[in-house]
Amino acid sequence: MSTNDQLENLVFEPNWSAYYQAVEGRPPRETLLSALTRFEPLSAEFPRFAVDLGCGDGRDTAELLKRGWRVLGIDSAAEAIARLQSRPDIDLRRLETLVMRFEDLVLPESVDLINASFCLPFCPPEHFPSLWNKIIAALRVGGRFCGQLFGDRDSWAVYPNMSHHTRAQVEELLQPFKIECLQEEEHPGTTALGEQKYWHIFHIVACK
Repeated sequence: MSTNDQLENLVFEPNWSAYYQAVEGRPPRETLLSALTRFEPLSAEFPRFAVDLGCGDGRDTAELLKRGWRVLGIDSAAEAIARLQSRPDIDLRRLETLVMRFEDLVLPESVDLINASFCLPFCPPEHFPSLWNKIIAALRVGGRFCGQLFGDRDSWAVYPNMSHHTRAQVEELLQPFKIECLQEEEHPGTTALGEQKYWHIFHIVACK
């Protein structure tokens, strides 16, 4: 088998159960907090609506609910949704949930905020353009996207079932938006499970 064939057969298979245990209790992501500061104060009569993609056990969902938002939490793992729904610190009355893969994603209209913390790179590249177009279409004018994309120098870029982008590609994806934060991070480090990894990340907050 050639080196190219070996690379094509690589598949990244996260251990989500171990990941949820490792990150339990961690605070919300900085990109979400940054995006939230850019909205006007909430109206009790018209609460804002967010979609939390790849919501996991709800570290970002919980913050949105605490601030009075309505939230649709979406994750491909049923375990993640079960963990989210069992949290004692959230108001389930303002939470909807869906178990759904990126390939099959259907989003509501006129969303105020789409949060995608460290999840979009796990969308297979052949489905990423459609996913990104759905995100853009679902946001209302003045709505925001916040989250992360992985760069082309990230050590997981060897996996053909993951999506990675160059700086130029990220800037092209963000053309429909006013960029409010685009921070590029690149350094050796470790994953939440303690594995060695070279990180190349784009942290994004953008307004449609």
